[in-house]
Amino acid sequence: MTGPRLLSAAVKSFVGSRERNRRHFWGWLNAVFNKVDYDRIKAVGPDRAASEWLLRCGAKVRFQGFERFHHDYNGLPTGPLGKYKIQAIDATDSCIMDKGFDYLDGLKHVEEIKFNRCIYIEDACLERLSSVQSLQDSLVSVEVVSCGNVTDKGVVALHRLRNLQHLFLSDLPGITDRQTTVRRLRTALPRLQVSLDLD
Repeated sequence: MTGPRLLSAAVKSFVGSRERNRRHFWGWLNAVFNKVDYDRIKAVGPDRAASEWLLRCGAKVRFQGFERFHHDYNGLPTGPLGKYKIQAIDATDSCIMDKGFDYLDGLKHVEEIKFNRCIYIEDACLERLSSVQSLQDSLVSVEVVSCGNVTDKGVVALHRLRNLQHLFLSDLPGITDRQTTVRRLRTALPRLQVSLDLD
């Protein structure tokens, strides 16, 4: 290999190494943000602890009685513990991941969740979401858009959300058998309206 080519290869290797290190660092940091603090949940209650986790990871929450979503961690409302109940979660572009989903346990008023462009959302997340007893009763609307690690398996798991009425799916390359997936969901949830934009 001649000098200029050798230099070019070395530069590419260096840049590639820096990019891998950067990705590893952000992955590590995001995992730290998703670490569940069970003592915090006991101290402040599930809604407050979950809202802190969600905002820390870049998501937004809307509380009962509020029209707007909160996105500023330092701007979370204060007051008596248990006063503010999460009604909607918008996780667009957030770094929430499966390991943080224990924060959802005990949330009894969440009606709507949006997972848009969430790089860490995968089948295990949707399966975990569907296994939360309180969410099985409260969730009415779920949106999953541009989450490349979601497959038919994760979407089918949503059938355990007994009151789910609206499901919007878009830009999910992992969905390979949409007819079977939709049929299984509608069999389990006859009232469910499924909107698809997977092409």
